[in-house]
Amino acid sequence: MPGNKCNVDPATPKSRTERLMKERNLRKLNRVFNLNEKAGDSLRDGDLFSNDSAFAETENCASLNEEELSEGIDGYDRQDQRLPKQRLLVVANRLPVSAVRQGKDSWQLEISVGGLVSALLGLKEFDARWIGWAGVNVPDETGQEALTKALAEKKCIPVFLDEDTVHQYYNGYCNNIIWPLFHYLGLPQEDRLSTTRSFQSQFDAYKKANQMFANVVHENYEEGDVVWCHDYHLMFLPRCLKEKNSNIKVGWFLHTPFPSSEIHRMLPSRRDLLESVLAADLVGFHTYDYARHFVSACTRILGLEGTPEGVENQGKLTRVAAFPIGIDSDRFIRALELPQVQDHIKELKERFAGRKVMLGVDRLDMIKGIPQKILAFEEFLEENPEWRDKVVLLQIAVPTRTDVPEYQKLSSQVHEIVGRINGRFGTLTAVPIHHLDRSLDFHALCALYAVTVLWLSKCSSIMASTVLQEHANACIMTGPQEDAQTVIFRWVWEGKANFRLISILTLLVFYPDVALITSLRDGMNLVSYEFVACQALKKGVLILSEFAGAAQSLGAGALLVNPWNIAEVAASISQALNMPADEREKMHQHNFMHVTTHTSQEWAATFVSELNDTIIEAQLRTRQVPLLPVKVAVERYLQSNNRLLVLGFNSTLTEPASTQGVRGGHIRELQSRLHLEIKETLKKLCDDRRTNIVILSGSDRAVLDDNFREYNLWLAAENGMFLRHGTGKWMTTMPENLNMDWVDSVKHVFEYFTERTPGSHFELRETSLVWNYKYAESHFGKLQSKDMLQHLWTGPISNAAVDVVQGDRSVEVRSVGVTKGAAIDRILGEIVRNKGMKSPIDYVLCAGHFLSKDEDVYTFFEPELPCESLALARTRSLDPARTSISMISDSINQAKAHQLMKQRSLSTLERSNFRSAAWRPIVHDRMSLPEGSSVLDLKAENFFSCTVSRKQSDARYLLQSSDDVVTLLKELTESKPSN
Repeated sequence: MPGNKCNVDPATPKSRTERLMKERNLRKLNRVFNLNEKAGDSLRDGDLFSNDSAFAETENCASLNEEELSEGIDGYDRQDQRLPKQRLLVVANRLPVSAVRQGKDSWQLEISVGGLVSALLGLKEFDARWIGWAGVNVPDETGQEALTKALAEKKCIPVFLDEDTVHQYYNGYCNNIIWPLFHYLGLPQEDRLSTTRSFQSQFDAYKKANQMFANVVHENYEEGDVVWCHDYHLMFLPRCLKEKNSNIKVGWFLHTPFPSSEIHRMLPSRRDLLESVLAADLVGFHTYDYARHFVSACTRILGLEGTPEGVENQGKLTRVAAFPIGIDSDRFIRALELPQVQDHIKELKERFAGRKVMLGVDRLDMIKGIPQKILAFEEFLEENPEWRDKVVLLQIAVPTRTDVPEYQKLSSQVHEIVGRINGRFGTLTAVPIHHLDRSLDFHALCALYAVTVLWLSKCSSIMASTVLQEHANACIMTGPQEDAQTVIFRWVWEGKANFRLISILTLLVFYPDVALITSLRDGMNLVSYEFVACQALKKGVLILSEFAGAAQSLGAGALLVNPWNIAEVAASISQALNMPADEREKMHQHNFMHVTTHTSQEWAATFVSELNDTIIEAQLRTRQVPLLPVKVAVERYLQSNNRLLVLGFNSTLTEPASTQGVRGGHIRELQSRLHLEIKETLKKLCDDRRTNIVILSGSDRAVLDDNFREYNLWLAAENGMFLRHGTGKWMTTMPENLNMDWVDSVKHVFEYFTERTPGSHFELRETSLVWNYKYAESHFGKLQSKDMLQHLWTGPISNAAVDVVQGDRSVEVRSVGVTKGAAIDRILGEIVRNKGMKSPIDYVLCAGHFLSKDEDVYTFFEPELPCESLALARTRSLDPARTSISMISDSINQAKAHQLMKQRSLSTLERSNFRSAAWRPIVHDRMSLPEGSSVLDLKAENFFSCTVSRKQSDARYLLQSSDDVVTLLKELTESKPSN
């Protein structure tokens, strides 16, 4: 029977870092071989992704399993000169194409250029499929079949959502509830009562839509696939996927900010969303701040334990990490070298000779801070009159959600400010602000802003892609007299322009002196990356909002500003325009190095690699403490004659923490309650004369009385220091000379820290004191516990014979030797005396969520066969030879004798360590101390020690939650011996 200490695989990779470094080298090696398969840089007609993309079909595609990942370069397929590709299912709200119906069974697909699409293009390490909504309602089956077939050619798989679901799920819950809250805009203020009434229907639609996405994923899932879920639209998807297939590899990435826990807790569905996301194996964010906020929300709202690696919930660790996205910088750099681009740059420089140019490229959105940017530019012009005819601000604001009143109001506000500033500082021939959006006169915009765009007819290969030319050709409708320059403005005017397309055009062609980004809250903001990539010659200055996610990556090479501080932004504009060339060079080189090394392809490859390794890490943790083989445990139980079940109480026989919940002020939750589904099972076990049950807990006697008064079993309270059978009287098992002089001084310390820590409390027990901060603010509670421990060790207990035990949000001070393992020998002795036991105990199941200090209860029962002997016994037990059986018997008898000596020495050792007692607890009776170790006749294969939800343990096996304990006990009562 394999045990924890004997379950070591010498071939196991040494560390997580080593595995990830090997995987990184593996990706680099794979790219070298892919360079030999040079493909066109442009996207082919009729195919969304070329052979050079992440979605290319290749021969010999196979799943990359965990063993191949851990082997690193050794897993390389030398015959095909390439690595087998792992399938990647990218699940996002929208597909990278938009569908337009041409007939009953005919569809036209238009490519959508966006940040996520750009990030996944060129990712050659995976064979990817894209799952999402096509952006159109298709109610008939014929249309759905035709669209599915058309999308399949582009490796896209549609999810069909009806109009009502889209309205409630996308327009309602996603855009009206989650998006504003995640950007610190709060819940909708207008018509609050109506919003509250419709919230539940929107949330139901959200869950329904996520389940529909999950159904499509399961229909197309193949074993070994990685499922990568994207953004706030699909926060329920990881739970839906795991409920149907717990072995599926699921990662979830958020492309927006994640707010602080104080903001997130405003959501009525806050718990459901967090718990659903935690079903994923890996959760990714753009910045460490967002990841920290998520862990804090899980800690404060769900009451879970946050670790440096992520969040632990019922023994399952969900890894949480930051993965800053990037851009495909090489495409920008290559485009700048095109002769056509260079010629046009020269022309534009001549047109703006003598003037510094500041550039802003944003969506017309509340979070982009466009009014704050323009007001700061106005203050700069007021304070620096010498710059009024030497600088111009080119602001491109691509309209979005024009049917929403808030956006219409924002557009009017921006136009009013621009008009006022141009009226104050402009002349007949020049204005300080050039602002482009659809609300201005179309033909005037074409004449005014010609200098900011590129003639696509002269540069069809820009960005190493024909996608821009395809967009222009699709939009030219008035004949050859309308050049591509005019087409760009038509895109903006008619709402056909893509924000990413406009920013690429502007940044590639025009070399601005300053880029001004004043986002009030932004997940990342890739415009800043694109600006840096295009500034190899001019070394322009980046002014970047500290509230943009990019500030954590590019902040060292940019001027960081608070966009709400108009004076600060105005001063930064002055600093940027007057910055010496050598300083600009230094700042640019720092950011340029980051942008060119942290690319979008590296971002995607790193995330999937970390997801694969997270699965490996989970398997390694499981190997360290393997799951209990329930069938074997039950079979041995049925074959035994005299059984002993030693069970913990808290987190073992109680309701799981997720069902109890953590809500401030609920006094009823301070007391643990017995799991509802175990009561009948426990009664059946108690009625079995061959089964002895001991509830071994650190709780006091009153708690055990409340939960087990109706059961015929043994209760061992306060770590076994008090014992009672059935409805009898409590007896003490404490050593004779237990010293408790330290109690009063420690009590004063606990009282002091309870007053200083809201939500904390302490318990005065007869053998220990426990300070609990489970319901306090977690971070503050940890700081207070550290302060308390430092004070205890240097003061009240510096010379006392006590142990300090740090639990899950608790600190316990107990006398030396007060452990569950130290008490079990005396408990067994009393059981023997009480029952008049004649046959020895030949089966032991010991399960609990015990503290590390109390895990000596596992080693007490351990037959202590060395690993080699265990392996020998398991191997030779199949040999009918009498000599082999004798060898096994001798080994077991020797180990049993050694164990007996160890067990019988416990009581003697304890008595010798304690001084005379000046304080004694008041008890009903003091029991005699017969030693019970002699009653054990335990073979290695009949001993099952199980830790509940603790990954690191001295126990042989793991039960992941109290639900698993309930299931196991039910199996013991309901199973029948096999013939």
